[in-house]
Amino acid sequence: MTDKRRYIVALRAGVAMLFMGAFFTRCASIMTPQGGPKDTIPPVIVKLEPDNFTTNFQEKRIYIEFNEFVQIKDQQKEFYTSPAMKKLPLIATRGKGIVVTIRDTLQENTTYALDFGSAIRDNNEGNPLNAMRYVFSTGDKVDSLMCSGYTADSYTADSVSRTFIWFFIADSLPDTPDYDSTIFNRKPDAIARAQNNGIFIAQNLKPVDYRIYAFGDKNDNMMYEAGTDLVGIIDGVYNPAKMPEFAIWFDSLRMYPSAEPQLYFRMFTDKAFKNQRLVEATRPACKKAMLYFNTANPDIESIRFDSIPSDKILYDPQTKGKDTVALWFNVPAENLPDTLKGEITYFRHDSVRQYVKTTEPLKIEWHLVESKDEQRAREKEEKEREKALKEGREYAPPQKPNPFKHSFSASGEFNPETGFDVKFDFPAVKFDSAAVTLVKMGEGDKEEPVAKHFIRDSLNMSRWHIDAKWEEATKYRLFIPAGAVTDIMGYENDTITLNIASFDPEKFATLVINVKGEDDKQYIIQQTDAAGKTQREVKHVVTGKYRIRFVPAGEIRLRIIEDTNGNGEWDAGDVVKRLQPERAEMYISDKGEDLFVTKVNWEIEIQMNMSKIFVPMTMENLVRMLDDKEASRLKKLVEEMLQKQSKDKKHDHDSNGGNSMMGGMGGMMNGLGGLKNMGSGMNGTMRQN
Repeated sequence: MTDKRRYIVALRAGVAMLFMGAFFTRCASIMTPQGGPKDTIPPVIVKLEPDNFTTNFQEKRIYIEFNEFVQIKDQQKEFYTSPAMKKLPLIATRGKGIVVTIRDTLQENTTYALDFGSAIRDNNEGNPLNAMRYVFSTGDKVDSLMCSGYTADSYTADSVSRTFIWFFIADSLPDTPDYDSTIFNRKPDAIARAQNNGIFIAQNLKPVDYRIYAFGDKNDNMMYEAGTDLVGIIDGVYNPAKMPEFAIWFDSLRMYPSAEPQLYFRMFTDKAFKNQRLVEATRPACKKAMLYFNTANPDIESIRFDSIPSDKILYDPQTKGKDTVALWFNVPAENLPDTLKGEITYFRHDSVRQYVKTTEPLKIEWHLVESKDEQRAREKEEKEREKALKEGREYAPPQKPNPFKHSFSASGEFNPETGFDVKFDFPAVKFDSAAVTLVKMGEGDKEEPVAKHFIRDSLNMSRWHIDAKWEEATKYRLFIPAGAVTDIMGYENDTITLNIASFDPEKFATLVINVKGEDDKQYIIQQTDAAGKTQREVKHVVTGKYRIRFVPAGEIRLRIIEDTNGNGEWDAGDVVKRLQPERAEMYISDKGEDLFVTKVNWEIEIQMNMSKIFVPMTMENLVRMLDDKEASRLKKLVEEMLQKQSKDKKHDHDSNGGNSMMGGMGGMMNGLGGLKNMGSGMNGTMRQN
């Protein structure tokens, strides 16, 4: 056993002891007896008809009896068969057992497995019997080989739970290296499913070459849906009889089997295979239409409306991939009919996925719908007008608030390295930027003019970036006079004044990263918060020193992307082209730390060797990586439990009782004994012959 494994075993033991300590503390409290310790043991199988691993199976019903009454929960999510049956078996409770009725015609000489996941639970406490599996063969032998693997999100590097793994016998598949549609039009020969930690143990495999895929079944329909479900591919074919041995054990903390992974799937969302088409066209406002496409980067040749000149239609993408587009109509609202008719000519996929030019009609309607507040205000105004007419006086309508709206991307303070933006509710058709003033505030309110430029955002016509030579720890005043901006609705701005200051570097941390890259490779370094949300990023990174300034005090992580094509973006994979996603890893220090604490006016220096971060993912390296993650997880769990026990100890200090503690100890030891029995026979190294 390696030192890392000994450390993990010790941590698991520590967690178990903490559970025991927490249990004893609770049991020591003086309270009304509740009839003994809580039942934490899952149901135990006492009878199988026919027996598990039956050969030459011809039955239609299977009876499984337990030592207590059970319930069936989340059958649709938990239960599946391998290989898949056209008609799923029916499962019903009967007495202390369940009856499984097979409705499908079974294939000859085939090993079947009914995997119940955690659907079977005891009736009282709902304790699940995890990894329950019933196996039989319609031939004279049961396929018995196994393999293991790990599914992880290719971008976040976190494990992906509950993924399905599909095994296809390679000899039965056509060789299509340039266009692999196996996962779309073939049924798998065997199926496995990953546990919550991303580890899967595939059982009852044949000694043959398999082509293997993984996907996350988001809709619980046992079908891979491109663009919706995560998917993972691995190159080549794999024969479980020729793969290296691996260890398997029962994880007594998570309460399900786990193993050393032989295979590694980097999961991604594949949007390349989705058919391009115009999904919907709407008109949310009189002078605005929205076009929604099925995938990014639609190839649009022309858009035409009967009543609007083409040069009066503003094309405004709302997303980076332009799959959502706003159309603004730069004509008076009174000239626009309630129903706009026209057509769009663009390239879309037809029924056989050919990319062809097509022209589709557009018909979009808009009707003014008053809110309740607007209706009340209108009715009140009408009554006031009628009253004025009756009294023979001139009616003066109430002054309404200016409908022109704006917002700034920063308020109070901003990063001088990035500047800030101003956004209007609607695109500006007139912007007199020369009338706008920007001044730097000096001592004694001395004002110094600052040169500035307004740059319209290429992805949102309503947003403008304010570009200037910003200085650190400096106060500024931005002044936009009334009428300087007129938007497409015809609204003009009132006077806008913004007092803002640039960041003071002494109130932030600085991150210094010394990068040792590999030849002809570029990287992206992302600074994230503790949850993994990107805050800052540095693109086109090669060997050298990089400084990330104005890092807020707190906890941060670092994600590194191997930018294979050097485009400054993380690129997902493509299933049919069998392209893997670009690799992304979270930075882990030599001490095994991936979370770093930054402090005000501190400089943190990090050595980043890309050859170590992006080490080839062999089985040995994969096991080492997961051991590090498990050690970190257990260490954090111990720390959280120690903190909780410290609080509980203070709360329960005066309520200890010896008799109840002994009762709690007995129940706890029974529970641990049950876990030990459940794990027996699962520990050790799998050797496949």
